[in-house]
Amino acid sequence: MHDELIAQAQAWLTEDPDPDTRTELAGLIDAGDHTELAARFSGTLQFGTAGLRGELGAGPMRMNRSVVIRAAAGLAAYLKKQGSPAVEGEAGLVVIGYDARHKSYDFARDTAAVMTGAGLRAAVLPRPLPTPVLAFAIRHLGAVAGVEVTASHNPPRDNGYKVYLGDGSQIVPPADIDIAAEIAAVPSLTTVPRPTEGWDTLDDSVLDAYLARTDAVLSEGSPRTARTVYTAMHGVGKDVLLAAFARAGFPAPVLVAEQADPDPEFPTVAFPNPEEPGAMDLAFATARACGTAPDLIIANDPDADRCAVAVQDGTDWRMLRGDEVGALLAAHLVRRGATGTFAESIVSSSLLGRIAEKAGLPHVETLTGFKWIARAEGLRYGYEEALGYCVDPDGVRDKDGITAALLITELASQLKEEGRTLLDLLDDLAVEHGLHATDQLSVRVEDLSLIAAAMQRLREQPPTELAGLPITRTDDLTKGTAELPPTDGLRYTLDGARVIVRPSGTEPKLKCYLEVVVPVGSHQDLPEARAKATALLESIKRDLSTAAGI
Repeated sequence: MHDELIAQAQAWLTEDPDPDTRTELAGLIDAGDHTELAARFSGTLQFGTAGLRGELGAGPMRMNRSVVIRAAAGLAAYLKKQGSPAVEGEAGLVVIGYDARHKSYDFARDTAAVMTGAGLRAAVLPRPLPTPVLAFAIRHLGAVAGVEVTASHNPPRDNGYKVYLGDGSQIVPPADIDIAAEIAAVPSLTTVPRPTEGWDTLDDSVLDAYLARTDAVLSEGSPRTARTVYTAMHGVGKDVLLAAFARAGFPAPVLVAEQADPDPEFPTVAFPNPEEPGAMDLAFATARACGTAPDLIIANDPDADRCAVAVQDGTDWRMLRGDEVGALLAAHLVRRGATGTFAESIVSSSLLGRIAEKAGLPHVETLTGFKWIARAEGLRYGYEEALGYCVDPDGVRDKDGITAALLITELASQLKEEGRTLLDLLDDLAVEHGLHATDQLSVRVEDLSLIAAAMQRLREQPPTELAGLPITRTDDLTKGTAELPPTDGLRYTLDGARVIVRPSGTEPKLKCYLEVVVPVGSHQDLPEARAKATALLESIKRDLSTAAGI
């Protein structure tokens, strides 16, 4: 067994083009570290609808240049079989973007080399830029596909590989399965041509076009007075967001200096995700230190496709939930006369449906992820509770933390002119549609089998009530529904509440999404309604945790 493992590792070592991972792997082989080698060679990092994402390191179960070259070769083979080798006499174009994480540029360059070697054209964005710029560039340049090298808000040790097709949307089945089959068919890296030149490095004209497109997000002549504090969370959002805000005429955001510039080590946060406890602490401190209190705090995640918003609530600051921002943006677009479909993931708040229904607009629910939301027919606006918002689908058919920041700042400016705040508008929505309160029970694990065990337990011993509320319907989403394709998840409908349980597609987490709806008679009833909703959510959390054994 050990001899076979060492042989596998040595065969991988002979092909590895990266001196860093060669040194790492040679050290493991020399040390006879069979435990670590087994972890690296127990299988292969699976390519799915999130592309690839995992810890950096040597071996097929890690993110490294060997794995990326194989993925790029598989994607190139898939594109050629789909009839994408030529467009109007020219080879099909694959545009490639990357963030500022460790190895991101290397992975982007390798992808460009593989595409060129396969007879496709490749173009790499000029420097680390937000994921939405890549999503925009695919359609703007008429590309047949796009690749973004990013692990979004994962820990510093991770990186990832996100694939888009020519419509500017992330891949969905069966494309992921077909690409994975092509990756598996790559016999050896020696069979993958990788020229050292032949691809293009784009100039700033694609970024200029993206920024020009942001004009379409805002209403002509709208107020632009709201003052913001901004954190890029050590990612790539700062320069693009500042340029977009300057172009729109908003006051220049006050930067959270410690997190303003790209740093792949993310030194000030445990996880570079605005939703994680403590991640916004420096932003709150910066806001408190401002001589004149800002109107809101805006945060992007490291690849700037997500947007977090915080507001002053009483004497201090608090993060708005993704569902709250989702409802605010929807209400703003309705007020502006937007038409088209409002879409959201099934784990997001049902408040969006109420807003759309009252406005006479189509509303759809999709599986989790913008790969599904972006495909909603006639999409005008889409969001998911994990801080993702698509406010200009004709420009970027994916979540976009830059344009979302522009739109929420326009709304804050408009309310400011009326002597009101984002919280005032949330109160109005609660009185109009009922208080829709959401929360999440999220469990991060080291051992992925714990997630499978929790899902199995819930299926074999399903709860009949949560927080004293009877479960009136249980949907096992692995079977799919009339509206949804199959996915690993459970949905419980209760009297006045809803719970969805699913494994995360990008992190080692079990996620449980909770919503309670409490009727509200008037603004005076809001404190009591909020207290009731909070108590119900906490009780559901406790009961669900017990039921799942987590």
